Amino acid sequence: MQESKKSLYLCFPNQLMYIKPIEKKMKRIIMIAAALMPLMLMAQARIGIVNSQQLFDLMPEKAVAEAQLKVLSDRYHAEYQLLQAEFDKKYADYQTVAADASMPETIKERRVQELQESDKKMREFQRRAADDIASRRDALTKPLTDKIQTAIRQAGKQGGLDVVFDTAVTPVAYTGPATIDLMPAVKALLGL
Repeated sequence: MQESKKSLYLCFPNQLMYIKPIEKKMKRIIMIAAALMPLMLMAQARIGIVNSQQLFDLMPEKAVAEAQLKVLSDRYHAEYQLLQAEFDKKYADYQTVAADASMPETIKERRVQELQESDKKMREFQRRAADDIASRRDALTKPLTDKIQTAIRQAGKQGGLDVVFDTAVTPVAYTGPATIDLMPAVKALLGL
């Protein structure tokens, strides 16, 4: 009879199930969880924040890169103005030819075709110039961003941090007093 108090029998249609007592196991699990709870709470991640865009703006190499990009952009702009002047001249010629009623249609069509080709050439030049400028910008800024990321990682390791949020990329709505501002440490590593 004693056995029946500790064990539980469940009856289902066409089936009889025996369930072993789990009270001791449950008590043990609850006791272990209660003992470990303070340790889990103490093991909170140490979090730091930094703004990589502010760091990038402070880098002296940024001004050099911007100057090189401006020179390249100015060269492309000057070349584009030459293409635009050529197009404007062809357009003015076309307007003169189109206004002349005695001008044969084949000449008018040739002038229209020249305008279309010139316009296509200008659009292709703009696309290639924009691609070249973007490529050059990436080539000039990648070493700077790599340097910043390396300094952020190094400062995070030195500070014993588990996570570093870049507020330039991921906006952070709130930082508590335990959050560590890594900007001074990263600036020091970068020599800023």
